[in-house]
Amino acid sequence: MRLRSFGSLVTLAIVVVWLAPVFLFGQSRAAGAKVKPDATKPWTAPHTPDGQPDLQGIWLNNDATPLERPKALEGKPFLTDEEVAELKKRAVRIFGSDANSDAAGGDNFFLALLANPDVYKNPNATGGFQGMRAIDNRTSLIVDPPDGRIPPVTPEGRRRRLAADASAFLAARAHPPAGPEELSSFIRCITYGEPRLGGNAANNTYYQIVQAPGYVVLVSELIHDARIIPLDGRPHLPQSIRHWHGDSRGRWEGSTLVVDTTNYSPKSNLLGSAENLHVVERFTRVAADRINYAITLTDPTTWERPWTAVVHLKRSNAIIYEYACPEGNEHVMTDILSGARAAER
Repeated sequence: MRLRSFGSLVTLAIVVVWLAPVFLFGQSRAAGAKVKPDATKPWTAPHTPDGQPDLQGIWLNNDATPLERPKALEGKPFLTDEEVAELKKRAVRIFGSDANSDAAGGDNFFLALLANPDVYKNPNATGGFQGMRAIDNRTSLIVDPPDGRIPPVTPEGRRRRLAADASAFLAARAHPPAGPEELSSFIRCITYGEPRLGGNAANNTYYQIVQAPGYVVLVSELIHDARIIPLDGRPHLPQSIRHWHGDSRGRWEGSTLVVDTTNYSPKSNLLGSAENLHVVERFTRVAADRINYAITLTDPTTWERPWTAVVHLKRSNAIIYEYACPEGNEHVMTDILSGARAAER
């Protein structure tokens, strides 16, 4: 009976994910037509019918701020307003719709603005115009440690990374992968990892948050990743049970949703960390169109100390469409496995 009830809840949550934008946007338009905002009153977060702070909607991570503070800005956590204005001018010139620059994923966008080339070129890019990114005064998403850098990797973490890199290099030179099991979860379109930080984490980063009594659902645009997180205080799963995205449990601390995640799979990989990772995410709605999303990562086998990054999620009127990774990569998978069969022959 419990299993049937939970399955119904999951089905309901997924249905609500797709219907929520229409419902919420309709509410927003109706409210805007009847109520004139009072600029003199401080903004207060709306609440759901069951009394929880309302985080629902579609949100975009469009931060141009790099994950780590560039060496050129060492010791400078914030830019001046004049420096921000200059970077915005450079962004239009280098990455505007009329520019001939390559697309710049991840931190490359901000680093290109600092370097200020006539045209940005990236040998690994597969296209050009990518749209603008949000530029603010921050010089790193990382707020702790204060230097804005990922803490030093432990000796164990360094050995693990070197061994993995060497194994992948030798395997690639020795033979094509014999089967899909030898390919990464990224190539197989299983998952890009949650939460997403670094690399191409500023591309295709729409999120949807849906709330129901006792649960919150976090949906990622990429790979259709969805986490259904209970809020009823239940303990984490036994350590013997592991998931790609770990085992998440949520709670409210005032107006902040806190999501605690453990039990990652040994096959997971978040910036070099795997089964020993512990993540605490904090979602705080600070304005009608913004959520401050803080992510703290702890893994004493990978980094010498915990570290925290803060992303600004911007409310969006967009709709999340299908991200067709498996369909797009089927030729890659076919070619890789065909090469293995040819090598065998």
